[in-house]
Amino acid sequence: MATSRRHFFGQAAAVSAGVALTSPAVEAIAAVDAPGPGLVEVAFKVNGERRKLSADPRVTLLDALRERLQLTGTKKGCDRGQCGACTVHVDGRRVLSCLTLTATLQGKEVTTIEGIADGDELHPVQRAFIDHDGFQCGFCTSGQIMSAVEVVEEREVRTDDQIREAMSGNICRCGAYPNILDAIKQAKKGRP
Repeated sequence: MATSRRHFFGQAAAVSAGVALTSPAVEAIAAVDAPGPGLVEVAFKVNGERRKLSADPRVTLLDALRERLQLTGTKKGCDRGQCGACTVHVDGRRVLSCLTLTATLQGKEVTTIEGIADGDELHPVQRAFIDHDGFQCGFCTSGQIMSAVEVVEEREVRTDDQIREAMSGNICRCGAYPNILDAIKQAKKGRP
């Protein structure tokens, strides 16, 4: 019996989906909830709140934040550390959460986009991004803001070129770079 092209591609897609669903990365995420051998216990603070997780050692901070802690403001962009959409702070330094293993966070403090405002009072960088329309589609915005918070606090970053260089790890596919630059300059004016 001859197999049609449509039938062949349908079977290939089904097989691919089955392989993808049983890949080690998917198993690592699923295993975060299941106690058992090979898991590590990790206790750390997230946005000021103590959290404790049992996690497969391969689970990234990005996946733990989004899948386990339901903090979905941190975005999964490239999942390779190239776009900056997943930027968070660990012990006051910006890191790419897609490249940070949850198992390395014992005793550390993580701050996400959900944790930088003071109640209903926006962080000055968040306010500046709104004032200067420093976002368009909004997908990269949380990572841009988390990086910008650190850039604003870095005293040696003063000129437009220095700001651009400091923000070069964050990609905006919409091209809102001039607005982001203006937002950072506004936020820096409020700093000593």
